[in-house]
Formats: sequence, structure tokens, C-alpha cells
Amino acid sequence: MDERVSVRIEGGIGYVCLQRPEKRNALDLKMFKAIVAVQKRLARAPDLRGVILSGAGEDFCSGLDVRSVTQAPTQVLRLLWKWWPARANLAQRVCTGWRDLPVPVMAVLHGRCWGGGLQIALGADFRFATPDCDLSVMEGRWGLLPDMGGNLALREQLRQDQALWLAMSADSVDAEQAKAMGLVTDLAADPMALARSRMAQLMERSPDALAATKRLFRRHGVPGQGRVMAAESWSQLRLLLGRNQRIATARSQGKSREYQPKARW
Repeated sequence: MDERVSVRIEGGIGYVCLQRPEKRNALDLKMFKAIVAVQKRLARAPDLRGVILSGAGEDFCSGLDVRSVTQAPTQVLRLLWKWWPARANLAQRVCTGWRDLPVPVMAVLHGRCWGGGLQIALGADFRFATPDCDLSVMEGRWGLLPDMGGNLALREQLRQDQALWLAMSADSVDAEQAKAMGLVTDLAADPMALARSRMAQLMERSPDALAATKRLFRRHGVPGQGRVMAAESWSQLRLLLGRNQRIATARSQGKSREYQPKARW
């Protein structure tokens, strides 16, 4: 598809791999667009039965390529712009696009799975990780909230206090902690082999039953997806326009800055 993402379909399974290992698969605008293009291609594949998503190199995905994305304000606008508040924008679709596919999607995680990388993984139905995988909702370090659709899965997979802590603190958790929380489905030294095995098991089931089950859980497991998408985008825009977000960025770079009194929320 694109130098940023590769995809092949074998035996009804779509194998998608993030292909920017020299940048630890950090997300620039090209990768956002490439992921969404792959999702659209898979959605049109008539014989697709499942998807396995992975990352090349040392890390699954280390998050947003901040320098690349912020070098031009128009790139930020292209990521965040949407015509309707309840619809997903480009940044959100790299997560929600996997949720929308009517087939099981499995993410194979290793190394760093940070920020946007974790939100992409949260779009999958199942997550299999190596024991040394490191996971973090990283946006809090920059004075932001996770705004790529990952909040949908966080509130589904974790207790509310755990989800709040990860989103607020930007703490990293190891794979064992992530499994205990429900952030990761299972651990394995070879998570790709585990994903293939689990996918083979699902291939023995009716594709219609799998699609109907996923649709039921996604639409009715936790109500209000559109409202979450709208609130996520609006809250992030307010944060980006505020002084404390710039201060948080400076503090994360080791500069001494004091936060201003918070706005009315």
C-alpha cells in the first residue's frame, strides 16, 4: 500500500504491519493516511475473515511523531478536522477503523506501545504482547488527553479508576500489569504465533456469527460512541488552545514552568 504500512491477505487473513522501524513506527501524517487506506481496502475484501496487526522493528509503535506532525499547523488540522462531531476524524480512525471491520482483529505487540500506538492497539478486538512490552497512554505528558478513539476501549476494557489513572498519569505499565488490568488479552514469547493460533480457532466458526457478535458488543456493550468521539475532539481542541498545554510540553522537555490556574471545565 504505502511505504509506511504493508498489507497482504493470505487464507482470508489480512496481515497488516507498520513499516517505519527506523522511527520506531512513530505516527506521521503519511502513516495515519496509510493505516486508514489499509482499513478501507480490507473493508472491501469480500473473503476477509480476520486481521492480524503488527509493527516492524524494535517497537510496535512509539506514538506520535511530534516533530513531524507539528512542523506545519495544517497537518494538525488535517488530523483533527471533522464535518460532524460524532464522526471519527483522521486521528481517531486509526483506532476506530479496526473496530468497524466486521471481522476479528488481533494486535501483536512488542517493545514500546505508547500514546497513539496504544490507541491503535486498543482498536483491535484482542491484544497479544511479549512479556517485555511496555505500554503507556502517553498524551498526559503533553498536557493532552488521548484523542484517537482509544477512550472507547479504555472504558470497555478497564475499571474506570484504572483507565482514569493511565490517562491522567501517563504512567507506563509492563505487560504483566497490562494483562492484570485487562489492557492486554494474553502474553507470549511469540505473540504472532499465538495470534495465528487464536485466529485459526475463530476460523472454525461461522463468519456471520463472528460479525454479528462483534457488532453486538461494539454497538451495545457500552453506549454512546458518537458522544465520546465528539467530547474527545472538543476537549482536545480546548486543551490545545490553552496555555497549560504549552507549559506541559515545556515541562516534559525539562524546562521549569509553573502551571496556570485551570480553566472552567
